Amino acid sequence: PDLAFTVQVLSQFTHCLKQSHLEATLRVVRYIKEAPGSRLLMPADQIAQLTAYCDSYRRACVETRRSVTGYLVKFGGALVSWKSKKQETVSRNSVEVEFRSMAACAAEITWLIGLYKKLGVCVNLHVHMMCDRKVVIQIDANPIFHERTKHIDIDCHFVRERTCQGMLKTEHINTKHQRADLLTKGLGKITQLADEQDWNG
Repeated sequence: PDLAFTVQVLSQFTHCLKQSHLEATLRVVRYIKEAPGSRLLMPADQIAQLTAYCDSYRRACVETRRSVTGYLVKFGGALVSWKSKKQETVSRNSVEVEFRSMAACAAEITWLIGLYKKLGVCVNLHVHMMCDRKVVIQIDANPIFHERTKHIDIDCHFVRERTCQGMLKTEHINTKHQRADLLTKGLGKITQLADEQDWNG
């Protein structure tokens, strides 16, 4: 997961590879080589609770000005799903960017709950979805749409519907503790968070 953003950025240049891209790819290979024992663990005694962290990075791509969505989902304390992806359209403001990220994360949570049900695993509902933007959480809690939320109404409805069903509970998390940051920004910008990150806890 700590390489998801880097791989997402490098994969954009596979059709027009330059020397700088090759050097960045070699740095990734060296990073992997230095940590051969890194792995994700799923202990048998986990509490059947999903927790999600979603974040976005506005205008991450210098060429297209599209933002990046990043989320990770933990089952108990074990990481089970993560994604770092450039958003498909250019967003006009940060609320729109963040809601797109929340909607993508909510879709993944919905899928994971369905998967666990098919596997016979009982999952505690009220999945905690952690977001570092208070305004987005306030919009999710407010059933009235305003002019400023009209352009994100589909994503708002999608997230709010799952909240009303009792599937999701959106909560604020301090940006310093936002685990999804690693999926939206390069490791160089947040190396301290990367060093402190415990993917299995």
